[in-house]
Amino acid sequence: MRRIPLAGIAALAILLGSFQISLAQHTPNMHAAHSAEAGDTMLPTEGGQSAFAAMAEIVAILIDDPDTDWSKVNISALREHLVDMNELTLNAKATQAKEAGAVVFTITGEGRTLRAIQSMVPAHTKELDKIEGWTASAKTIPTGAIMIVASKSDAELAKIAALGFFGMMSIGAHHQPHHLAMATGNMMMH
Repeated sequence: MRRIPLAGIAALAILLGSFQISLAQHTPNMHAAHSAEAGDTMLPTEGGQSAFAAMAEIVAILIDDPDTDWSKVNISALREHLVDMNELTLNAKATQAKEAGAVVFTITGEGRTLRAIQSMVPAHTKELDKIEGWTASAKTIPTGAIMIVASKSDAELAKIAALGFFGMMSIGAHHQPHHLAMATGNMMMH
């Protein structure tokens, strides 16, 4: 079986997400309304900010799904998770060290960033542990978390080190289904 590179999967997921947002925002009725308002001027498709665009995409999916159970929908939970993603990405501090057969990441932060680190890093590490040839584990510490990603392959260890902590957190196409499940009340935040 041929393996698809992770970067290719991530790029495809981003492109598909952008395409879905574009489609959701440009239904024939909406296009007619936009044209009337804008005098046939083409309008941008991006929501203006990534968290807002992610929520808009989820809301469009929920509205288009006749089976949506609106009594379970929780966009606020999704928003909180997106804030955590922002905190982790922009405010967490990460260092890394190579050990025999592994890269050890120490991730630290304060306040809301600390909360994001301690909830997201252990959960995401479980996804990394599913990657063939890698073994991943994490534990929380008072100042954040420690994540260890190991491999028996020197080439894989070089990849892990080059990606660094933030690259490791971006791996996987589980983010979008996780966000949809969270918004529909079918999954707890991590």
